[in-house]
Amino acid sequence: MLKSYVVIAFRNIRRNLSYAFLNIFGLTLGVAACLVIFLIVRNELGYDSYNSKADRTYRVTLHALDFNSNVSLAIIPAMRIDFPELEQATQFFYQGDAMIKIGESRYNEHNVAFGDNQIDKVFDYQWLAGDPNTALKKPNSVVLTESIAKKYFGSSNAVGKLINFENRLDVKVTGIIKDLPANTSVPFSFLISLSSIENNLKGMMGNFWAIPGGSYAYIVLPKNYSIQQLNSKMPAFIKKNWGADVAKAAVLPFQPLKDIHFDQRYINNIITPTSKDTYYALIGVALLIIITACINFINLATAQAIKRAKEVGMRKVLGASRPQLIKQFLGETTVLVLFSVLLGVGLCALFLSKAAAWMSINVDASQLTQATVIGWIATITVAVILLAGLYPSFVQSAFQPVDSFKNKNAGASGKLTLRKGLVIGQFAISQIMIIGTLIVARQMDFFKNQDLGFDKEAVVSVGLPDMKKRDVLNQQLAGYPGIKEISFSSGAPAFNSNFTSFSSVELGFPKDDVTEYKAIDEKFTDMFGLQMLAGQKIWKKNEKDTVHKVVINETMMQKLGIQNPQLAINKHITINGDQKATIVGVVKDFQSESKHKKRRSCVLEYNPDRFFMASIKMQPANMSETISYIGKKWSALYPDNVFQFQFVDEHIANFYKQEQKVYVAFQLFSYIAIFIGCLGLYGLIAFAASQRTKEVGIRKVLGAPVSSIVALFTKEFIYLIAIAFAVAAPLGYYVMHSWLQNFAYHINIGPGIFMVAIVSSFIIAAVTISYQAIKAAMINPIKSLRDE
Repeated sequence: MLKSYVVIAFRNIRRNLSYAFLNIFGLTLGVAACLVIFLIVRNELGYDSYNSKADRTYRVTLHALDFNSNVSLAIIPAMRIDFPELEQATQFFYQGDAMIKIGESRYNEHNVAFGDNQIDKVFDYQWLAGDPNTALKKPNSVVLTESIAKKYFGSSNAVGKLINFENRLDVKVTGIIKDLPANTSVPFSFLISLSSIENNLKGMMGNFWAIPGGSYAYIVLPKNYSIQQLNSKMPAFIKKNWGADVAKAAVLPFQPLKDIHFDQRYINNIITPTSKDTYYALIGVALLIIITACINFINLATAQAIKRAKEVGMRKVLGASRPQLIKQFLGETTVLVLFSVLLGVGLCALFLSKAAAWMSINVDASQLTQATVIGWIATITVAVILLAGLYPSFVQSAFQPVDSFKNKNAGASGKLTLRKGLVIGQFAISQIMIIGTLIVARQMDFFKNQDLGFDKEAVVSVGLPDMKKRDVLNQQLAGYPGIKEISFSSGAPAFNSNFTSFSSVELGFPKDDVTEYKAIDEKFTDMFGLQMLAGQKIWKKNEKDTVHKVVINETMMQKLGIQNPQLAINKHITINGDQKATIVGVVKDFQSESKHKKRRSCVLEYNPDRFFMASIKMQPANMSETISYIGKKWSALYPDNVFQFQFVDEHIANFYKQEQKVYVAFQLFSYIAIFIGCLGLYGLIAFAASQRTKEVGIRKVLGAPVSSIVALFTKEFIYLIAIAFAVAAPLGYYVMHSWLQNFAYHINIGPGIFMVAIVSSFIIAAVTISYQAIKAAMINPIKSLRDE
């Protein structure tokens, strides 16, 4: 019996190759897209899950005036003493970029960090060489990842080799570990023992008030010990180390390790957090794609059911029962689905690496052999068989022999109503995807280009290893024709690495608040196009001038209770704890960090001791030649360092890497969903054309032009698109409005987006329908009517 079902299934597929192709191709694309999305979402939602103690591991953070993931280096040593019940506690200091020198060769690496000897007991590393218990115990030790060890030392044993760090330290390789998973919130390629830089951090190691950027602390709770127990002891810990006043205003929240990648309150992470809603939205996209593919199958199968009505009637006359017919039709569906799933897995394996690179996600085809992925593939297969196969099987098996031979089933209005409902659902899905893609695209454009408050075009920033050579660099670059302007500062407008406190008793603001601090020169304001609202720009200060003159931004002005910028001039504030300063100007707010958070207070001051960066505005033409010239002059001044530069607009784009992934994913999978919908629509039109061949022939004999025949096929789909839009518009608005609430600054969803969505739907439907409609209209009436 089973063999008979399989043979019949293949015969029917061969007999209706075009419909089988549309079904298989649509399901193949749907399965491949769902698998890619599953692997992406699994990777992103699985951040830090590779650690066996992840459920008991927490990051120690600070919440005083803001959420800060960086904490004092004095906290972990103190917690080890005051909370001996902790299973482990470790410190991690992330530097990021650093110059590495091996022999005479110099390299710039991006994931350089420092860790103490307990870090291996908190995080799971796979050791390939070295002793995990002692590898980071001594100063001037370094642990490398496998890929870095191979990069610099090839197949030879790297343990014992020397590496120079930043022209300051010669560190010895004491261990090699497997490359860390891509979904870790504590990444590194070089891990140097923290004791190596204790001399550089002497003023911070025991200072509870010093919070260096990049300093992170992690603890592991013992089993059966709740985080609430530890939280109850923290007020006393804060009071002991910071004083009673701080204990009233500040807390040290314990952030679960698995939440770090998704908690958007903390912006100063190594990797920018992304809301889980983003990945749930991708799961929703996967469901929409597979539903679209199943709708195609159901539509085409029920359409084909009319052709097979006589076959069903004959089988029933010969004694076939309804359960047997259901098994037969489900068997045919299973053959199609299994074939589609196999092709879908192959397609996924073929293009996964390209999709992963496109979306900056580390997933590969080898993951398709993992048990969880195989289980997911099996789940998709069963779900599609049931979704796509059950209804057509019941419809086809329900035909009555007498009605089948009289062709009465062809006009059953219920089936046509269902088919129209499914088409409406398909169009609604397509329109939701179009609306979502348009909104994400506009939000990404808003992120990068709108309302920044400064000019970012054609500006590169380079670091200054030795600030004493700043004037020499300025002289060598100033005369080059490709360079417009040069400014020195602690960072361009979009770089915000310095923060301090501010208050003003004079203005009734006695409590400290947090402000960004930028040291800038006299050219900074004009070069970046900052808009002065009142007062003077920053000017070059005389060395004998001991009075601190600052420019503040709008946000600080408003916090100080001043509404008119002119009234802020010559008022006084206190910064850096006890440093008195006079306000000489007010500048319009500019974007110094991502739009995930509202703009914060900012103080600008002329302070050459903190000019760590040169910002160079170039002529638009021949920028590559200009950068090459800058590199030569910079390298001549700093021969022991590696020249590195970054465009300011690229730096801004890095704020939104996670959102960029979503945008790319929405683009890719929206196109797939829309294309699958077009396949189904094409198949339905082809079927409708074959069913109405004689009607078209009669209309042509009676003088109907081609345009009216095309209109005959298209008009019924026009109102289906309109109904689908009525469903899609509120759903799309609700979903995307909720997504936009993740950002402090976002676009407004206007009617234009919905107009584009419905017009796009009409165009897509028209293009899909036109070929088959025109083809049907052009058939010679003689051929249409000769079988009558």
